[in-house]
Amino acid sequence: MVTVVRILLRRIALLVPLMLGIVLFVFIVMRFSDVDPASAFFQGANPTPQQLNDFRQRNGLLDPFPVRYFSFLGDLLHGDLGTSALTREPVLQQITTALPLTLQLTFLGLGVAVVLALLGGVTAAIYRDRLPDQIIRVVSLTGVAAPGFWLALLMIQYLAVDLGWFPTGGYINPGDSLTGWLKTMTLPALALSLPVAAQLTRIVRTSVVEELDKDYVRTAIGSGLPPHVVVGRNVLRNALMNPLTVLGLRVGYLLGGAVVIETIFSLPGMGKLMIDAVKNGDPAVVQGVVLTTATGFVVVNLAIDILYLLVNPRLREAT
Repeated sequence: MVTVVRILLRRIALLVPLMLGIVLFVFIVMRFSDVDPASAFFQGANPTPQQLNDFRQRNGLLDPFPVRYFSFLGDLLHGDLGTSALTREPVLQQITTALPLTLQLTFLGLGVAVVLALLGGVTAAIYRDRLPDQIIRVVSLTGVAAPGFWLALLMIQYLAVDLGWFPTGGYINPGDSLTGWLKTMTLPALALSLPVAAQLTRIVRTSVVEELDKDYVRTAIGSGLPPHVVVGRNVLRNALMNPLTVLGLRVGYLLGGAVVIETIFSLPGMGKLMIDAVKNGDPAVVQGVVLTTATGFVVVNLAIDILYLLVNPRLREAT
């Protein structure tokens, strides 16, 4: 336990320079944007040059770059992401409203992807080179090649419009109706998760096949242990190392893909907030959404690292 805590503290310490680098990168990129924060604040009001200059002076937009960066960093440490030029609301408040839906979609998609990948990958490995394996390999290869937005449009056309099984878009809070929430989230979660599930299925299959070919598996089965016990107790635990590593990277895809999927299904999450901010020229909101998404990606990968350490005791001893 002490070893795990020490490794965890070391990982967290490494996150500090990483997060500072992310903040610096986003800050620099936003400075190259064509959108002027002063013009965005006064959009539609025909401000005078003096008003624009006064706004830039009050908000430190005329300060040297290092001063602006450290001022921005200080605001972040106090939880201040700026103010929306469009709604005049704090960006943090808008993100707090939109983030729960994006997290629901991301982790629902992640759960679906993991379940499908385990079922498909393990089944394909057990029946390797036979009909079930061949079918799963063809389906997973097709899923890898199919982009999420294309799957979303197909699902809307056939499952929502033609068959009427699901709504074409919109969102129902689970507190209002759990059934309605499931109906509104099923198609977005499937569209988001199927490409990831297809990739993970191939990786799980390869890892399980390699593990099944090892001597200890043949010895355990030869000694009389049922194959399902050997697979469930030993093979899966050892074979899931590589899929866990890939899973951490795929969470970033899910977070980014949620932006597109939310827009297609008209879900009021971070994706819609981001798209609206870009269309309306609201740089503070764009900056806040990007930073929040990047932070989420880093935190999830930290959680995957911790899980990897818990599953693999040899790595803890080596570290």
